[in-house]
Amino acid sequence: MEFKELNKKEMGARIRARREAMNMSRSELGALLSVTGKFIADIEYGDKGVSLKNLYKLTQVLGVSADFIIAGDESDMPSDEKKRKLNENIIGSLSVCSVQQLDCMEQIARLYVEGIVNKE
Repeated sequence: MEFKELNKKEMGARIRARREAMNMSRSELGALLSVTGKFIADIEYGDKGVSLKNLYKLTQVLGVSADFIIAGDESDMPSDEKKRKLNENIIGSLSVCSVQQLDCMEQIARLYVEGIVNKE
């Protein structure tokens, strides 16, 4: 069986994204974990690893699973983070469209959302 290598930079990026989504500073997160803001920065940049104890604390403070922090399992991603990521993906996909195509997509999206709202 082959195991995927742990990528500390990606793990740190997920921690940073969630921390920022919660409008929390590194110092604030560090205080909750009983570490310094510099240590949080080192984790976010992938320069330092996370102990099991701090991983557990991160899951509690950030409201995400260990799977999300370690491997990026999005099934357990908080809805606000998932929504932000979906918005980024949609914008990225539409960036190659012409103005006319974008206008058409906007109309389709508006009609779709109106249909959902009217059904509720």
